[in-house]
Amino acid sequence: MRILMLSKACVVGMYQRKLEEMARLPGVELTVVVPPSWRDPSGELRLEKAYTSGYRMLVEPIRFNGSFHLHYFPTLARRLNTLCPDVVHIDEEPYNVAAWHALWLARRAGAKTLFFSWQNLLRRYPFPFSVGERWVLRHVDYAIAGTDSAAEVWRAKGYRGPLAVIPQFGIDPDLFMPAKARAAGRGFVVGYVGRLVPEKGVDVLIRALAQVGTASAWRLEIIGQGPERESLERLARSLNVGDRVAFTGQVPSTRMPAFYQELDALVLPSRTRPNWKEQFGRAIVEAMACGVPVIGSDSGFIPGAVGDGGLIFPEGSVAALAAHLRALMEDEALRRQLGERGRARVLERYTHRQVAAQTVAVYREMVGG
Repeated sequence: MRILMLSKACVVGMYQRKLEEMARLPGVELTVVVPPSWRDPSGELRLEKAYTSGYRMLVEPIRFNGSFHLHYFPTLARRLNTLCPDVVHIDEEPYNVAAWHALWLARRAGAKTLFFSWQNLLRRYPFPFSVGERWVLRHVDYAIAGTDSAAEVWRAKGYRGPLAVIPQFGIDPDLFMPAKARAAGRGFVVGYVGRLVPEKGVDVLIRALAQVGTASAWRLEIIGQGPERESLERLARSLNVGDRVAFTGQVPSTRMPAFYQELDALVLPSRTRPNWKEQFGRAIVEAMACGVPVIGSDSGFIPGAVGDGGLIFPEGSVAALAAHLRALMEDEALRRQLGERGRARVLERYTHRQVAAQTVAVYREMVGG
């Protein structure tokens, strides 16, 4: 069974572990097309070749890099003619040019097709994206949605074909695992991982920690970049906690397990916007795999990802987040209990091996066995 996957997401090294797990399954001949980098408003993410055993990775040029709706792989037709895949896995939303381009070429080559989507809001797009989206929904053979709410969106938009709910990526529990020991006397370390944009609510986290006060020995480590960094730095200084908040910027994905292992809590304080709500909260799953208690807002899928492995607060509520932070700071048993529950939840639902097996089962269904 020859599989061709197109995925700009797989420039991230840690995500490539899923590809290795897929390639280990019987009868799977996997080729993955990735760009040399992907640009977004937070910066340019260059390809990390970290886990490339068992499958073929093709680094291909990408047109309109950084344009979520307009980018595509101009060399794809040649690759399809050479590889003759049975299934083309289009790791793209059905309303963008990359999905239309890949679906048209794959159908012409006689391959089965599927798309992947995180879209959890019922959004209407202007011409030509609305027309392209409807065309994809009529002609694609299969769909994979990252969450139940994303699946509901595509059913509401008229997709009537087979659909599976599978996360896009999992984690490697042998890499993301609890720390054997943490240094004594380092205080309570809170982490945030993600884009620095208003909808991610990092300002709420800084205000909540300031409300906790400086009598407690805490510090905040922020991983990520984005246009809000300067304003967040100013906010921390204005609240007299600037010396306790560290902005690290972008970090290679292969260094993230060590980062999580130094935390006492991870917070994802996302706030819903008319055109966005949290789709999954991948940092939550990575932190829980490392035995770190998590605190998340009630935006989007965060409560579904957290389950009983953490604490949830109403989005935007500084007081409620501060109360959860105090509870974790003051109660070591609670931290330990939530950390154990969180890791157990990840092992049950969110490993690369599980995601790979479920995805390959979809491929087998598509080709008839």
